[in-house]
Amino acid sequence: MQIEKLRGRELDQLFEAVLSLKNVEECYRFFDDLCTINEIQALSQRLEVARMLRDGKTYHKIETETGASTATISRVKRCLNYGNDTYEMVLERIHKDNE
Repeated sequence: MQIEKLRGRELDQLFEAVLSLKNVEECYRFFDDLCTINEIQALSQRLEVARMLRDGKTYHKIETETGASTATISRVKRCLNYGNDTYEMVLERIHKDNE
């Protein structure tokens, strides 16, 4: 796990801050202060790519609908196949919460 190289007090603080957020509105406000618009869009794009890959969409369809590069799509697919299974975990949670 590559994140182990980053593990430390500052990253723990960031994750604790995210976990302390109570609702979507607080998330919007926090991430607006924390990140640039492009950074937020890149993160949300990766999650959407993961959802579309999980749903069996083609690279071409994903690239067309999200604007993601094939490199980004490949990276997300690699994480889906060989990562920590967290894309699947959060997508399943979101799906259940939206039912």
